[in-house]
Amino acid sequence: MNGSLKTAKRVVVKVGSALLVDGKSGTLRVEWLKSLVADLAALKTDRIDVLLVSSGAIALGRRTLGLKPGELRLEESQAAAAVGQVRLAQAYVDAFHTHGFTAAQILLTLEDSEDRRRYLNARETLRTLLSLGAVPVINENDTVATAEIRFGDNDRLAARVAGMAEADCLVLLSDIDGLYTANPQRDPTARHMPEVRAITPEIEAMAEGPVSGVSRGGMESKIAAAKMATAAGASVVIADGHVLHPLSALEGPAKRTVFVPMVTPNAARKRWLAGGLSAKGVVMIDEGAERALQSGKSLLPAGVLSVDGAFDRGDVVVVRNRAGREIARGLIAYQGDEARKLIGRRTVEIEAILGYRGRDEMIQRDDLALTGHNGSDES
Repeated sequence: MNGSLKTAKRVVVKVGSALLVDGKSGTLRVEWLKSLVADLAALKTDRIDVLLVSSGAIALGRRTLGLKPGELRLEESQAAAAVGQVRLAQAYVDAFHTHGFTAAQILLTLEDSEDRRRYLNARETLRTLLSLGAVPVINENDTVATAEIRFGDNDRLAARVAGMAEADCLVLLSDIDGLYTANPQRDPTARHMPEVRAITPEIEAMAEGPVSGVSRGGMESKIAAAKMATAAGASVVIADGHVLHPLSALEGPAKRTVFVPMVTPNAARKRWLAGGLSAKGVVMIDEGAERALQSGKSLLPAGVLSVDGAFDRGDVVVVRNRAGREIARGLIAYQGDEARKLIGRRTVEIEAILGYRGRDEMIQRDDLALTGHNGSDES
């Protein structure tokens, strides 16, 4: 299929409460969860990075606490999440352990994706976990998130995670097998759309509210998520997740809707770095560092000649060569005064200079875009 999981390098899979938790009993669908993890483990075995965005904590916790059916108050939702998250995390730990993989829990709020420093910290944690072979299991931190600072549903959270992790495929497992021209439960003439190449106002108008009474998200949130993820370079697949082994089913004839990205994750990120943000400072580098950047390497403190500007960690800075010509832009790993202390120093000296073990790179290569003299991305 277009957007096949087997051809992806890094996949984010999102599952909702309606798939994980039985709507009548409020209990975990253990066999379904095991089948999902078996599919994820198979991708890991094929050397594909896997991240899982999972709902279900509130739905599990409310039954344990004996909360009545219906809308919960904010404090009840937070209490249910606190109880349910423990049970859900343990279920994933046990299921992944069966296949020889380690599960790691990450709880995020909207602020973690909006605040630059927190975003970078979360992204580095994800990168490190993936490099160590673990499977990040991510959920919104419902125990602390309020109505004003929440994603609202895990579809949008999954899209943010896909961008953060530079994934090339996002799978939204749902209670419906893709996008239809109208709600198929209400309109028998509704047509299934196997592929969407552009998210137009007409496509957005096809969405309605959630089909399930358990999950918060609906097709509207999935299209919004697809819009974010495809802009970041990821293909997006919406598919029915109720069947056992729902990811394996996607390699067969099962219906799904694929949203096609216009660019690759790397190209989207480079474009964003090169022209999407205003620079807060300037870093001048020597000839050796310039050659290193041109060959795709990171910028180390040893190659820095000067640092100008007032900026924080994670801000965009312009990188210039000794002649003053702009050659790149990137997200700097240090605050301005710290960066100045590291000019020309070796990475082994960083801890002694700053008093803590910082990053080896002044600008990591994944956070840098070559711009050339005219500001166009050449990477």
